[in-house]
Amino acid sequence: MEPAGNGDGLGRREFPPLDHTASSVARCIRLAREGQSAALAQILEAYRNYLRLIAATGLERQLRGKADPSDVVQDALVKVHENFHQFRGATERELLAWMRAILARLLTDLHRRFRGAERQVGRERSLEDVVDRSSLALEGLLANRQDSPSSRANQREQSVLLADALARLGPDDREVITLRNLLELEWEDVARRMGRSADAARMLWTRAVRRLGDQLGEEEP
Repeated sequence: MEPAGNGDGLGRREFPPLDHTASSVARCIRLAREGQSAALAQILEAYRNYLRLIAATGLERQLRGKADPSDVVQDALVKVHENFHQFRGATERELLAWMRAILARLLTDLHRRFRGAERQVGRERSLEDVVDRSSLALEGLLANRQDSPSSRANQREQSVLLADALARLGPDDREVITLRNLLELEWEDVARRMGRSADAARMLWTRAVRRLGDQLGEEEP
């Protein structure tokens, strides 16, 4: 996929990178809507980890051997690129909601393709709910952070920063947090999926959450 080239003459190095402020995202959205391809390319890359994590929670277990979340996300980013002219929002929160809706529709199509089911509005709505709940679960992981209301108002959506931090963890750390905190599985189910005892899964989770906190601490502006 080549979602956004630099045919407008704007070099990547000349384009201000996204930082931890909400205003940087709003600027990037505005420039992308004005047709600056470098801004759109930056948007597509900035939310890859977030969408991949959400997609991983939306794939039913029976389908995980047949479809890869990364492939679903790639398809979603193609759709975002092709249809960005239809996006009417101006904030990161609005952008995330729009992209989650695209992702949910792709997941619905994927489930229908492999399971041979006809399109059902209720099923599509159910998957949209799963995707939205996963996003809320990401936010819940950060619920105890001691940020002031004014600081939070000026920052990026924390669920995106959390997804980026999770992507930098090892596979086992990432999986145990996904299973426990995003899919909200009982410890016995987490242990069974990871091939460990429940006590070992708890210990792994404790260390993983600590490492995640260290990652987020390193990201502080």
